[in-house]
Order: sequence, then structure tokens, then C-alpha cells
Amino acid sequence: MSRIFGTKFELVCDVLDRYERDPSNLIAILQEIQDAYAYLPEDIMTYVATALEISPGTVFGAATFYSHFTLEPKGKYVIKVCDGTACHVKKSADIITTLESELGLNENKKTSDDLLFTLEIVACLGACGIAPVVVVNEDVYGAMNIEKTKTLIEKVRGEEASDA
Repeated sequence: MSRIFGTKFELVCDVLDRYERDPSNLIAILQEIQDAYAYLPEDIMTYVATALEISPGTVFGAATFYSHFTLEPKGKYVIKVCDGTACHVKKSADIITTLESELGLNENKKTSDDLLFTLEIVACLGACGIAPVVVVNEDVYGAMNIEKTKTLIEKVRGEEASDA
């Protein structure tokens, strides 16, 4: 969907209307809203609860139960670093430290100020044979190290600069 038009709530009303404002469609409604905003803003979830005539707790409960949903904005590029056993043994912690340093992130700050990058540390990406592994959106990079990580970030930033 990824379109935002008119006022903030026009998009939400459009989604709600397409699902006939039926509370049993809550998950699908939240998915479409997240597709448009890249996260679920608190005020929009409250609005959805009112429009569906359900408690805000029900909406927030669904949004926090399912790992697919996020309550904070994510960057254009979501970087997932595997820190599972195989990756950890092959120094994924160095990759994480490098990314945090290069992107101005830390344990409490996962998204860059320019909303370009979000760093997620995951338990497994299912690619142990090419550990340590980094995934940027849908692109998989194996046998990563500090230098390859820096080069990858420079490449993404370069692509962004040429698109601007």
C-alpha cells in the first residue's frame, strides 16, 4: 500500500472502510496501516480502537503480541545481524559494534536520526554456513567482518545519495 494522503486519518478511514470496520479484521487493518506508516503510531491505534468500538487495550495487545508489528518508526534500511551461536563464534559482536558506531546507534537507540537505518539483532537467520550473516532488507550478506560491514554501509549511503 505505502501511500499516505490527505489528513493523517484519511488513510486509516480508507483501510477501516475496506474492512467494513469489522473488529475481526483487526490484524489485517493494522498490517495495512503499518505498511503505509512503517510503524503503528499510538494515536492511530487509539483511533482504530474507537472506530472499531473495541478497547485500546485490545488494539495495543495485538500490536505488541505479534513480532511483525512495530510501535516505533523503522529506517528505510532494516539491518538484521545474526548473533546466534555460529555467528557469535565468528565475531558477530564486532559487526554489531561497528554498525552502532557507523550509524550512531546503541542498545537503546535502534534507528538512525535520519530514519535511514534500523539495526536489529536476531537469534538466527538460518544461514549458519555463511556466518556471520547480515541482512539488509531482503539482501543477505555472508562471511561478514568489520571492513565488509563498513563497505556495505558506504555502498548503501552512496546509493541513497545518488537517488536524492
